[in-house]
Amino acid sequence: MKKLLMVLALVGVSFSANAQDDPTLKYSVATNSFWSNWFIQVGGQWNAWYSAEEHGNNLPTSPLEDFRSNPGASIAIGKWFTPGLGLRTKLMGIWGKQVRADAKGDGVGKFNKFWLLNENILFNVSNMLYGYNPDRVWNFIPFIGGGIGRSMTHNRYGMDLNVGILNEFRLSRKVFLNLELGWNRIETDIDNRDITLDPAHRGWDSHDNLLYAELGLTFNLGKGTWDKVPDLAAIKALHQSQIDALNAQLDDANAEIDRLNNLIKNHKCPEPKPIVKGIAAPATVFFYCDKTKSGPSYSRDMVDVRTVGKFAIDNNSDLLVTGYADSATGKPDHNQWLSDERAKTVVEELVGMGVNRSKITAVGKGGVDILSPFELNRRATVEVR
Repeated sequence: MKKLLMVLALVGVSFSANAQDDPTLKYSVATNSFWSNWFIQVGGQWNAWYSAEEHGNNLPTSPLEDFRSNPGASIAIGKWFTPGLGLRTKLMGIWGKQVRADAKGDGVGKFNKFWLLNENILFNVSNMLYGYNPDRVWNFIPFIGGGIGRSMTHNRYGMDLNVGILNEFRLSRKVFLNLELGWNRIETDIDNRDITLDPAHRGWDSHDNLLYAELGLTFNLGKGTWDKVPDLAAIKALHQSQIDALNAQLDDANAEIDRLNNLIKNHKCPEPKPIVKGIAAPATVFFYCDKTKSGPSYSRDMVDVRTVGKFAIDNNSDLLVTGYADSATGKPDHNQWLSDERAKTVVEELVGMGVNRSKITAVGKGGVDILSPFELNRRATVEVR
């Protein structure tokens, strides 16, 4: 029996060592609600009984011996509280054997109808070592627990302890194939002990034991996955990089303002010449990026346009409307269209003021880099010809 348990342990360690997950890809998951991550399991078993009555008789210990083995069934319900830790309530049994030696020393198995109800603590070692992965093909899950059992054939009860290994193989995110190996040690003899044991029989020899192998299915109920916790450090770093970029643009704009102020102070930038009655030309209308109908100061800009328009009406003057786009964004064909449409927008405003359309010439210059910062090139100008 010790050899069998050692083989089961070595199989589990071997599977774990060969897992194809990368521990460096581990990440934290968010806590789910109480009603998430529930599951039910159903399975068919092959049970092998090792009764207290048989010990000291040197009977064959193979779990496949006919006098000690029988099929069984199980059903369980459980919940995962984290990707690595869960609880399960499991009911198993139905058909078993009471094992003893006959007068010849051969093994004899009598029918023993029973059930065991256990509470198990589940440890998903795959998730603990390699991090949660909803698409992992195989999960290695040792468990330990205890509960109560009853022989319905002999009407006897007993507490039990159990350990085992649950292997889950993913069929879908809702369904898993189970291969489970387990050992139950019943504290009180429940298959009707009728002999006196030698005091030297201790531990394994002093109790009924049940080994089982089970094949079954797990069905996830409701939400069975875990959400990744947002990477706050990465989000903070992204926001900081955006703030740094905006600060750099502000620094560039301030530097350009300082340069222009220096040009004005040194008389390198002549004052605009008024046309008539204090009207500065050209009047300028600014637009948002990729927009043809509005801008950051559209209403204020139209005040200057109306002033030029009124002058043109009063003096029967011709007007030139020129549209622009910035060359830093967009393709040349699209920028040409933008500049044309921006010029048309201002033309329609002038016509709406009463300016004769025949007195207006509209031109689109496409994408340009005349002004700095480049956003200032998104504009249209109106001037008297």
